[in-house]
Formats: sequence, structure tokens, C-alpha cells
Amino acid sequence: MSRLQKRYKEEVKEALNKTFAYKNPMLIPELKKIVISMGIAEASKDKNAMQDCVKEMTLLSGQKPILTKSKKAIANFKLREEQPIGIKVTLRRKRMYDFLDRFINIVSPRIRDFRGFPVKCDGMGNYSLGLEDQQIFPEINLDEVKRTQGMNITFVTTSKNDGECFELLKLLGLPFKVEEEKK
Repeated sequence: MSRLQKRYKEEVKEALNKTFAYKNPMLIPELKKIVISMGIAEASKDKNAMQDCVKEMTLLSGQKPILTKSKKAIANFKLREEQPIGIKVTLRRKRMYDFLDRFINIVSPRIRDFRGFPVKCDGMGNYSLGLEDQQIFPEINLDEVKRTQGMNITFVTTSKNDGECFELLKLLGLPFKVEEEKK
């Protein structure tokens, strides 16, 4: 059991139950999965660039990503049907908690001019954030990076609303922006 999962079971569940006063312990929100996705539209034309993206995603997530392909052809975007346009990884259980622990303690402080993530969930109890550069992950060798590639990270929870989702992620340690009081 990872240390973040242990902390969730011992501390976070109790704090959430105290804050929201759930009648049933099964209603306490938990993190279900983390989805990391990367758009590779420009890299899909170059086979080596696509392999580099897949290799980098494998390094930072710990499992092999799947290719997402276009569903229909759009001539204006120079897109053909079944053309690879992205890669994604879904992390669950131990890998999910290990990735979140590394993301909170190692990756977030390495983001340039970082003041915290915005406090805006999707209204359904999930939280998404975008990173502009994959080079902040320590697993990636900076000498092998040929081009910067952004990615989206989505934290899927069992929360029913944004307040529960925000509180869960805050208690797990995800750094959010602090609203300064107006004087």
C-alpha cells in the first residue's frame, strides 16, 4: 500500500466525514482513477516523434498508453479517418496513488512560476488540469526531448459536487491557489 493510499484511509476519510457528515461511510468520496492524455496531432505525421511521445508517456505513468484515433475525416484539419491523434493512460489503484504522490511532491514544485492549481472543478465532482511541458517530470531525460509536448491530467472521483472533490484533493495534498483577502 502506498503512503498516499494509507493517508487516505487513515486521515482523509475521517476529515471528509467530519466536514460533510455523511450518513453512510460508503458515500465518502474517493479517487477512482487518473487519466493522462496527450494530443499528438503534429507528431502523428512523423513516426519517430509519435514513438517518442509514447515512450515519454510510458516513463512518466508506468504503463503503456493506448492510441486514440479520429472517428471521421475532416479535410480542413487535414485529418483522415482512423488517423492517430492522441495517446492516453488510465491509472487505477496503486499506480494511481503512486503517480499522484510523485505529482504532488516532485512534479508540482518543478513547474515554473507555480502558485497553485486553479480552484475550478467540472461541476460533476472531477478535476482536470493541463500542463504545457512534459519536461517537469523527473523520469524524462531532457537530452532526449526533441519537442515540448503538453498534456491533460484528469482526477476522477466519486464526489457528487465540486466542493467534495476540491476538499478531497486538497486533503490528499494537491496544491491549489490561495485566494488572497482584499484589504
